[in-house]
Amino acid sequence: MIEVVGITIGENGQVYFFSPNKLTLKNNITVIVETERGLQFGKVVKEPFLLKQEKITNNLKNVVRIATKQDYISNKKNIKDAEAALKKCRELAQKENLKMKILDCSYNFDRTQLMFRFLADARIDFRNLAKTLASIYKTRIELRQVGVRDKAKEIGGLGPCGRELCCSCFLKDFDSVSINMAKNQNISLNQSKINGACGRLLCCLKYEDESYKQCRECLPKIGNTVETEEGTGKVISIDILKHTYKVEIKEKGIIETEKSCGNC
Repeated sequence: MIEVVGITIGENGQVYFFSPNKLTLKNNITVIVETERGLQFGKVVKEPFLLKQEKITNNLKNVVRIATKQDYISNKKNIKDAEAALKKCRELAQKENLKMKILDCSYNFDRTQLMFRFLADARIDFRNLAKTLASIYKTRIELRQVGVRDKAKEIGGLGPCGRELCCSCFLKDFDSVSINMAKNQNISLNQSKINGACGRLLCCLKYEDESYKQCRECLPKIGNTVETEEGTGKVISIDILKHTYKVEIKEKGIIETEKSCGNC
């Protein structure tokens, strides 16, 4: 077990774990933390607690200090300057006729890096843009291409289930989701049913996919010919969750049969 504290950085609401570094930290306290981007301004949302070592996927960085009034003022200035930089970057990208949509911009706390995130349908040669931005802002420039799923994560919203988008509240990484997962779960392939707010396949299709695979192993495939107590017939439908399937028998019509196994 290792002591960690939950901290959010920026406005996306995602919680990152840091080492409290022997500091007394309470909820809603603002802090300066060490990250891969350098120092960042964050807020404590989960007071220090013990967590199993295996649940920490990245190198645990430290909370450097509790933020001072001057730190708060500096962070406000960074946000304001980043908004101006975002506007300038959009103007430059349009001037160079780059087919990219600049989403947002942010300084790290010590202003050693200025990062722009953008959407694009293909790879973009933004080297000239990066050089121009570096000459203007005199700091390291990073232009990072992100996907529509990342944008949905930032904006947030409600999914078809009526709850907050999974990517906005707890998903840290985007796993690969395939159309076969929808087929495996007997879900209608209507795009409005299987696509999320981002326009991509619903992340939740992956949650129960393994269980559906196990349950299907004991069930026959649609179209198979099977033997039942009522006679031989063709499977016309299956219900994975109920673990039943319907068989059409010429002499007796359609009957429902239950199949049980150790997988479910």
